[in-house]
Formats: sequence, C-alpha cells, structure tokens
Amino acid sequence: MPGRSGVVTGGTWCADHNKIVEVWPGEDGIAEIVSEEVRGGGSACNMAVDLKRLDPHFAVSTIGIVGDDEDGRILLAEAKTAGIDCRRLQVIADVRTNYTDAFTSSSSGRRTHLYHAGASALMTPDHFDFSDVNARYLHLGLPGIHARLDAAWQRDANGWVSVLKKAQAKGIETNMELCSIPAERIAEIVRPCLAHLDLLIVNDFEIAAIAGQAREHDDGADIDDCLAAARSVLAMGTMQCLAVHFPGGAIALTRDGHELRKPSVAVPPDAVVGANGAGDAFAAGTLHGLHEGWGLEEAISLGHAAAAASLRGVGTTDAVESWRRCLEIASEWGWRDPI
Repeated sequence: MPGRSGVVTGGTWCADHNKIVEVWPGEDGIAEIVSEEVRGGGSACNMAVDLKRLDPHFAVSTIGIVGDDEDGRILLAEAKTAGIDCRRLQVIADVRTNYTDAFTSSSSGRRTHLYHAGASALMTPDHFDFSDVNARYLHLGLPGIHARLDAAWQRDANGWVSVLKKAQAKGIETNMELCSIPAERIAEIVRPCLAHLDLLIVNDFEIAAIAGQAREHDDGADIDDCLAAARSVLAMGTMQCLAVHFPGGAIALTRDGHELRKPSVAVPPDAVVGANGAGDAFAAGTLHGLHEGWGLEEAISLGHAAAAASLRGVGTTDAVESWRRCLEIASEWGWRDPI
C-alpha cells in the first residue's frame, strides 16, 4: 500500500519461562531442569523482536496487553530494548501477565508448553486502534488462547474477524499466526477469518486442521497432503499468498496459481538447542522478504534461514541475527535435498 511501511504485531505477549530438561517425562515421571530463564514470547512479541533483529531499522510497532507484574515489566523492557514502538502495549493492573512454562527436551529438541492466559483473556477488538498506525502489515495471533477474541463479537463470528476487518478498512494488509490447539478448534475459529486475510503463514498441522484434514503432530509432513490442504484453504479465503512450513521445508501458493517447494536449511544436529520460536522466525523472515519486494522464493529462503538461526537458542528470539547473517549461516550449512 503506497505510503505504508513496516509491521504492527497484535495479540499475544507472553512471558516464556524457558526450561531445558534432560528428557520430557511421562505422567507421574520426573526429569531434572538443567537450565531456566524468563524471556518474551507469544506471536506479537516474537514477530516484533525477530523483525528488529533481522533489521534494526525496520519499522515495528505492537498492540497488546500485559499485567502490572514482574513478567509484564520484563516484556516491556525487552520491547523497548529491541526498539519496538510499544505505545499501544497496555499495562493492566490486578491481573497476571500471560505466561508459559516452555519445556525443551535436551535429548530430542522438542518442546512442550503449559500456559496461563492471564491478561490475554481480557483482550477484545476494542484494544485495537489502527487510526494512527502506518504499518503495511498486521501480524495477528494467537486464536484459541484469548477468550474474548475467540468468542462472537457483535455481528462477527469472533473477535479476530472484527480486528482483521478494522485493519483492512484502514488499508493494512493482514496476516495471522496460529498455535497448535486442537484441530477442530483451529478450524472453528480460523475459517471465518480467511475472508479477511491477505497472507497466511502456518505449519503443516495447522493447514491440515483448517482444511478439515486433521492429523497428529508427529506424523511427519507429506508434501502432497500439504499441497492439497493448502489449495483447499486458499480457495476458502482471500489470501494472495499462503505458506506452509515444516522441518524439512516449506510450500507456498499464490492466488494467481504459482506453487513453490523450498527445502529447509540442513542444520547440523549438534547446532540445535531448541525449536521454540522457529516457526515465528520463519514467519518473520518470510514477511520481511515480502515487505521488501523480494521474490517469493527469496522470501521463503530468508524464512528458512531465520528459522535455522533460531534453532541455536532456547529462547524464541535470542539466536536470530541480521537477515544478511542468517542467509550466510544458511549458505554455510547448506540446504536439504529438494522436496
């Protein structure tokens, strides 16, 4: 859109209480916590910080709410340190900040999240005022963990629809991020949003859920199934571009019929510390590339490169570097076989 620049992130600001354990135990089991820290997390936080790490000069603002507590102060400090415009990041008294106990298994690299919604449960479309927002894109999430946004709002199926409509009415292009809640719930909340999205960047579990082709998290990505689900979802909505990422690569489809398959970076196993935030990094790299007018393959490549860099840290954003350095790391490690 002429005159618009940058990204405004909206929705989840969460304090991630990151913990590395030797192995994730079964019920009634026990595992030692090897290390722990508290860092920013959630879709609005991760995208905003990742974009500033990719390019410190990139215009990034955010809309969200946190509690007036230690976790909220950590999030505000992190936002300000990153250079994010957080004038619309509101502090609410007498409520706890959304937080997640994020466990990463050092033996497998896989993650398990236990969350408390806190302030996020109070967020409504009324918190979103785009009247003086000059961003080109809105990055919005996370449906399924915001009680009031998840519910019907005025004449709309849910509050997410209302927010997307408000943004588009101001000329802001829209993108949505999901989290891996039960597949049926993803479909219920997200399908009404598809008519109000310009972009959609999700993982293989989430695209299957929206398409009504629910699958298990650990089934592994079948490229043909992903493409079929992505085509179905693209036809349901108004997105000009839809991207689906998974450990081995990504696919991307455009409204004019272009389809792309791009393998991911061949990250050395000993370089992987944790996968927490890798999906956010992929979305940030892809969105940055599209914003800068790069071709689709180049944008997806940056998404993969940012995700690969992210895998080197336990925090969601700590290991993301400048976009040039991310691409250098990807070049050093090389790419997986074609998909």
